[in-house]
Amino acid sequence: MTVLPAADTPIPIFTTLKEVYGSLATAAKHVERWDELVREFETKFGHKPTYVARAPGRVNLIGEHIDYADFGVFPAAIEHDILIACASRPASTAAAHPEGHAPGSVVAENLHTRYTRQVFWPTRRHTLGDDVPLDAVRVAPWHLDIDKSELRWESYVKAGYYGVLNHFFFPSSISPVPVPVDILVTGNVPPGSGLSSSAAMVVSSTLAFLAVNGIFDGEKAPTKGELVNIAVENERRVGVNSGGMDQSASVIALPGSALYVSFVPSLHAEPIVLPRDAVFVCANSLIVSNKAESAKHQYNLRVAETLAAARLLSHRLNLQVDSIDGENMKRHLVTLREVLARKSGFYRDEQDAQLEDLVQLQKGLVDMLEIAMDYLLPEFGDRTDISLDEMIGKSGMGEAEFRELYLSGVDVETTNFELYLRARHVFEEALKVLKFREVCLAGGGNEESKLQTLGKLMNESHDSCHRQFDCSHPKVNDLVRVARSFGEVDTGRGKGRIYGSRMTGAGWGGCTVSLVHRDDVEAFIMHVKKKYASYEGMSEDDLASCVFATEPGMGACVFKLTD
Repeated sequence: MTVLPAADTPIPIFTTLKEVYGSLATAAKHVERWDELVREFETKFGHKPTYVARAPGRVNLIGEHIDYADFGVFPAAIEHDILIACASRPASTAAAHPEGHAPGSVVAENLHTRYTRQVFWPTRRHTLGDDVPLDAVRVAPWHLDIDKSELRWESYVKAGYYGVLNHFFFPSSISPVPVPVDILVTGNVPPGSGLSSSAAMVVSSTLAFLAVNGIFDGEKAPTKGELVNIAVENERRVGVNSGGMDQSASVIALPGSALYVSFVPSLHAEPIVLPRDAVFVCANSLIVSNKAESAKHQYNLRVAETLAAARLLSHRLNLQVDSIDGENMKRHLVTLREVLARKSGFYRDEQDAQLEDLVQLQKGLVDMLEIAMDYLLPEFGDRTDISLDEMIGKSGMGEAEFRELYLSGVDVETTNFELYLRARHVFEEALKVLKFREVCLAGGGNEESKLQTLGKLMNESHDSCHRQFDCSHPKVNDLVRVARSFGEVDTGRGKGRIYGSRMTGAGWGGCTVSLVHRDDVEAFIMHVKKKYASYEGMSEDDLASCVFATEPGMGACVFKLTD
């Protein structure tokens, strides 16, 4: 029997909640939510849903801000998820909702009362004018208005819809058109918490529109890996240059396993079983980090800095990263992973930047750390950052072409760029991910020693995110200190077994993730609730949503409702 790689397997279509959550015990905790969603859908729309699309949030165990540099990461899906009930809109409802019967129109509701009903539909523009017959011209791709300056909840729904429209409803006057759709959204992944609520929202939206348009019934149904690529492309439509880790974890994850996700030469996800006593506890700092709205001086800036660092390194190392198109030089965005592969001699062509094996990758990363120090630090003074003019001067490119390639396609705001510390973080973090994977896969040995090593790597990862990548937050650092202090608490069985704690997600707020021994989880959660100052005065129900243990869960799926 041939076992497909995880990214090549089909998106599952389930009919029981046990399949959705991986166990009866976990499913039982969610029955009421699902029942309410289906019941409210019928109340709001006057007909029953046919599908529920589900996508979980994720926690990144290690490997922060390196996926968009093409280095592997180590996330896991969590139990918390986004659910979207959906159905095609019956023609009989046209009188009640005449505004929602354009081809592919969407009437979108949200169970959270602060979000209001939204109605929208895609448009197509004729390339030769409105007076030319449709069958005489090529029709432009589908379009939906998404206001990046003021992101609303439906923006993520639209982003998911975009990929379905332009991947499966081709810009032809004779191609099928999408059906009118009713959707109802709910979710318990806290927004802005670093648990990837935005990716879960976009993935579930994409799944909902695929399902309701019957795409899973034909030969064009995307695999898990194809869904990840579509979702990454979709999320960029709301202004976030995502690297693919969040979407991979939300889509490809399997119960009981984390994922080692790599991106070159193509997306590959390797399920990795964790030590049996390892439990991960998420804690929300209560600092909301809206990745899209603050991207120009945080997330997107880090992307630009790592790409610029790669360009400067490739120029100083005389690596051929561009191509000749006739008499013109065709410039490419080069990543730090590509620089490493070309420097190591393992880059064969544009489609294959994979090093021969992980041992070679490890060696190459160590070498690149020394090279980065030689070539990315300013020549004079004690500072580590450089100005835009300095950066352009060291790139080997003219100002106009540098700005066009590195700054026109991504919205950034800064006067100085930090290249050395960003590159150092990326290379060191990639090494930590490889070590984390190696420890988890090691057979035999002392389980306690394994957990201590994994925890040490997590601690080092947070310290690098804080000091070198500058993507943490003072409150997140406070929460990490509280978590680590559990190691000094007497639990009655000895000192609390907290092995490591770090920020997780894009940063600048959001959640921490802590590695705790299974037997000490309850005591650890009580300790964090008591000691983190921002939790003072909160109700037990609110605290339960802020601090929770998570087992690695099932990835995205479609639930088909039966009569």
